Amino acid sequence: MRRPRPLLLVPAAALLLATACGTEHPDTGGGAGAAVPAPRVTVTDPPVDGVRITSVTIPSASPAPSASPGRVHADRLPGDSGISAAYQVSNDGDEAMTYTVRFDFTTDTGAVMGNKKVTVPGVRPGHSTAGTVELGVLAPGASPVTRVKVAEVTKVPADQAPSETGACPASGVRLWADDGDAAMGLRVVGLHLENCGTRDYTLDGYPELSLLDGDREPVDGIRVLHGGDAIAMGTGFDDPPSPLTLKPGEAALSGLIWRNTTLAGTAVNVPYVRVLAKPGAAPVTVTPGLDLGTTGKLGVGAWQRAGR
Repeated sequence: MRRPRPLLLVPAAALLLATACGTEHPDTGGGAGAAVPAPRVTVTDPPVDGVRITSVTIPSASPAPSASPGRVHADRLPGDSGISAAYQVSNDGDEAMTYTVRFDFTTDTGAVMGNKKVTVPGVRPGHSTAGTVELGVLAPGASPVTRVKVAEVTKVPADQAPSETGACPASGVRLWADDGDAAMGLRVVGLHLENCGTRDYTLDGYPELSLLDGDREPVDGIRVLHGGDAIAMGTGFDDPPSPLTLKPGEAALSGLIWRNTTLAGTAVNVPYVRVLAKPGAAPVTVTPGLDLGTTGKLGVGAWQRAGR
């Protein structure tokens, strides 16, 4: 079994879409020989979990927007760059939240030509934050992109947001989940911990997990089992726990292991997992998107020194 490698795990319930539609705001000015500005189309669709696309820009040598809602037709050269979408994130809750949004760039028929994931940290209650997401350069021969949509939104309390880079948290450790690995229905997502503080950090055992639904409420009926071998052999997380001391700059690794088998019953998807690195540690909420099927169980590996 390979160690965790990036894989985008997306709960089906999270695939809420916002398509580009609205009225074109034509550019003006420019004489003979001037470059043709990219058409920007305003979007009026409702937000998806607080996130909405406000306008879409698609380069075109000869823009010809369609009257059909949700579509922007234009003649483009393959490989054009500069396809982008302006977005707004609004927090109507009562605590600061960190949002992670996946934007899909699609053709007129809905085929995804590329996607970008954006993290918007610490949006305060009652406030909005605006930004722009860009696709970049299309692969040679790729079908033209005509739409941008909000494909997935997750949000966690700002003081529980995972951090792989940036300022060291007050706890002195960073904790985050990678995007995982999958093989024949077996899922493995790595939990990474780095001592970014100035003191030694000790571990001895397993991370403590709380499984949460889309409203970040507890999910019942799932057994959390110690050791990857409780789910499958050879995941790299089979060893029993042992005391571990991380000096500043050192890191540890654990893992979430499950199968997405679906038999009789209702399949269970768990978008959020609140993690305590050890008893009394500051909580961190990660978003591995556990598609547990009807298995009713999740394995977790003991902390081990990273890079061993």
